[in-house]
Amino acid sequence: MTVKQFIDKYALALSMLVGAAGFAVFRHLTPVLPPMIGLMLFFTFCKVNPLDLRLHSWHWAVLAVQMALTAGAFYGCVALCRQLGVNQEDTAIISQGLMVCFIMPTATAAPIIAGKLGGSIQNLTAFTLLSNAVTAIVVPAFFPLVHPDGQMAFSAEMWLILRRVAPLLLLPFIAAWALRLLYDGWQRYKGSDKRFVLVRTWAQVPFYLWIGTLTILTGDITYTLLHAQYSWWALAVLFSGSLAACLAQYFIGRWIGYRLPAPSKGKEYKDVVINPAAVPTTMAGVSRITAGQAFGQKNTTLGIWMCQVFLNPLSAIGPAAYILWQNAFNSAQLYNAANCKTNDK
Repeated sequence: MTVKQFIDKYALALSMLVGAAGFAVFRHLTPVLPPMIGLMLFFTFCKVNPLDLRLHSWHWAVLAVQMALTAGAFYGCVALCRQLGVNQEDTAIISQGLMVCFIMPTATAAPIIAGKLGGSIQNLTAFTLLSNAVTAIVVPAFFPLVHPDGQMAFSAEMWLILRRVAPLLLLPFIAAWALRLLYDGWQRYKGSDKRFVLVRTWAQVPFYLWIGTLTILTGDITYTLLHAQYSWWALAVLFSGSLAACLAQYFIGRWIGYRLPAPSKGKEYKDVVINPAAVPTTMAGVSRITAGQAFGQKNTTLGIWMCQVFLNPLSAIGPAAYILWQNAFNSAQLYNAANCKTNDK
């Protein structure tokens, strides 16, 4: 087995084990998470020309279902907890934690995983951009409703969140596009036909940054679970609820992609190795994989950060548990895809 094959199969699981074992060290590295999120977005957006991106029917369908499930998860949990007589603190932790499992945007590493599984990198990158842009708008409007600050007006709280979330999600896209425009303009000025292309070495950076953030987050969450005061039954609800949310989003996304396939994969780039044994033969099959990753694979780093900064900090257990289920699911998919490639040879 080559080093690359080993990483494809086991890196995500190993990063969680390392993070849990070294939580005393990794929990102190959480301040570097926002810059790492920005870098993941930047390198993802550098891989494609925004002018080549196309939005398709499944993009809008997945986004609409995501927003509906976000509101439904929060208000449904609140109503159920009140019906069962759950105290206010646990109600907030459970409802906010499960709500964030849905509102989190698509992970920056999702196009990489989709490419390895035979999905469309181009179509998923387009959705990643759309998902992050919508999150930057929806979160500042929705969070003050689910966790109001009694000392701040709604508009002031909304502006505070917008000011912190929007740059983190949108500036990497602006920076990547500006770099592309400047490079292409400079080449035209020199009379060259060369155009901006992210070299293959750098194209894998989001995947490895994702592994790094996963290690840090696992360490931070391990520390929280060992030292924070919380009810065990609320923890069990968040772990089981995040599992249900994870599986539901993967399979709903696949269902939508299969029934609303994109007409083409788009202009694919050769900076990511796609597993030829896993590539479906129809666009319905390609879109099924792509939409499943778009809906199910979440930017959990951002989700945990938003919980810790804007909501009840213990609600971060929801997206933290989502990390385990999401990466267990992705690890199984990558393992199977790698085995298909090996057997195909």
